[in-house]
Amino acid sequence: MNIPTNLKYTKDHEWISMDGDVATIGITDFAQSELGDIVYVEVETLDQTLDKDEVFGTVEAVKTVSDLFLPMAGEIIEFNEDLERNPETVNSDPYGKGWMVKVKVSDASQWDDLLDSESYGKLIGA
Repeated sequence: MNIPTNLKYTKDHEWISMDGDVATIGITDFAQSELGDIVYVEVETLDQTLDKDEVFGTVEAVKTVSDLFLPMAGEIIEFNEDLERNPETVNSDPYGKGWMVKVKVSDASQWDDLLDSESYGKLIGA
């Protein structure tokens, strides 16, 4: 199970990286493996400001649909449009080309509340 040490994680299986005040968010390798083949990623919150833990979209796999929760409050400034044509990228490269949204973070202190790779590994039993 791939759990990069340079990222932070949520109990809902999202990962997050920061570059200045912009966060990139996706789902973890564990999440995509549990969901199975991803067939659709929907984000209808572009240009909206959401609170931490609000639903920013959904990911649809062959057998289920799962909500995506925002790890840090902020404005959704970008959606990975490549996922509209190739949603399976979330399965093949969850931490790279399979990212989902970029967020202009409104409260950087929320970073400290997220799980590090070791804590996330314990959560999923890795």
